[in-house]
Amino acid sequence: KDAPFCYLDSHAATGRYDLHSAEAQKNAEYRQGILRLWRQDSIPDAVRPYLSAVQALNDPEITTEPRYYPGSPRIVRHFLRPQDRMILTELHPADFQRLHQEFAADRQVAVHHLDGYQGLKAFLPPQERRGLVLIDPAFERRDETSHMISALQSACKRWAQGVYALWFPITNRSALNGFYQKLQKTGIRKILSCELYVRPPVTARHLNGSAMVIINP
Repeated sequence: KDAPFCYLDSHAATGRYDLHSAEAQKNAEYRQGILRLWRQDSIPDAVRPYLSAVQALNDPEITTEPRYYPGSPRIVRHFLRPQDRMILTELHPADFQRLHQEFAADRQVAVHHLDGYQGLKAFLPPQERRGLVLIDPAFERRDETSHMISALQSACKRWAQGVYALWFPITNRSALNGFYQKLQKTGIRKILSCELYVRPPVTARHLNGSAMVIINP
């Protein structure tokens, strides 16, 4: 549709990541992820738009491996049309500063130093009435799941027709099932869950996969 679309990212982080940084090189996880895809000769059509967003952030003359990896704000920005708008919230002071600098001259992007769940209350429903909300916290606090579910319930009451995407780390099935049970108790309908595993979910000591839950898919 030609009508304007709004994207709201509750935990936007920095917007991009330097794969040459000490932090990225520490575990070098990108070598088992984007680097493998980057070096493929045959790319599935469904993956090409995503890969184009990564390529757009890098020097086209350097084809051996990417220097920068886009976070969700940069991936979404790659696909925004002139009539669309993006709202980013980030609470961590250093990450907010980097995020603000990343989009400082971009009139289609608003960056706010704000708790992501407070941002859902402040900016929903959007004036466009069409859009996507990404809730992708770092899960650094024990009660993160409860905060996420509570914020989702409140947001859906304010904007029932919005599309919501929630990321959840899969360590073991017990934690994932507990997350699903809390979702079911909300009474929210039209829920799609997609799961991707890199190893069997038998221990809570590792990130064994990821789940993306989409409301109003």
